[in-house]
Amino acid sequence: MDPVGLISKIYGAVFAIDFGRKGFATRGKAEEGRISYEEGISEALLAFKDAQSSADPQVIILSEYTFINQELQFCEETDTDSLSSLTKAIQSFDDAFLALKIVENDTLYQAVEQTYPHDKKYRVNNFPKDSFHIACIAHRTRLQNILRAPGIDPIEKALLKQRFANLSTAQSGYIEKQKKALACTHY
Repeated sequence: MDPVGLISKIYGAVFAIDFGRKGFATRGKAEEGRISYEEGISEALLAFKDAQSSADPQVIILSEYTFINQELQFCEETDTDSLSSLTKAIQSFDDAFLALKIVENDTLYQAVEQTYPHDKKYRVNNFPKDSFHIACIAHRTRLQNILRAPGIDPIEKALLKQRFANLSTAQSGYIEKQKKALACTHY
């Protein structure tokens, strides 16, 4: 999996989606907008499927991070709800990247694990519900809320569902990293 190529595909896809959405609202540009929108959705869907097939939590999160960063760049300044939601998602994924870095260091992660409560509400499959899990859970909720909105185009729903599925795959891959890091302990 070439992360740079994947990120490049996502950049292009989000640009095409945004260009298409803006074309819908411009007289005489609706057909061109629809084509760009559909091509962007198709390209993004393929990129997210590629990311999921890697089963690499870093690649999956990087893909989602890139997509929401681009969405934020194209977001209207007056859309304060979307700006706030996307900004929180980006901050959450920034924390997830830190967790990914720490879980690679077995000794450090074993020490960090001791700081998490062992109550099941602070655990995912008996592993610490750290910032990686929290980012995935929060973003899945965000995507679910979008999916519940009426009037979502069916092709966009397919993309949202793929992004949703990717987060579960990322968490599964991350749990494997947690298992490896905590192999010397009681897991």
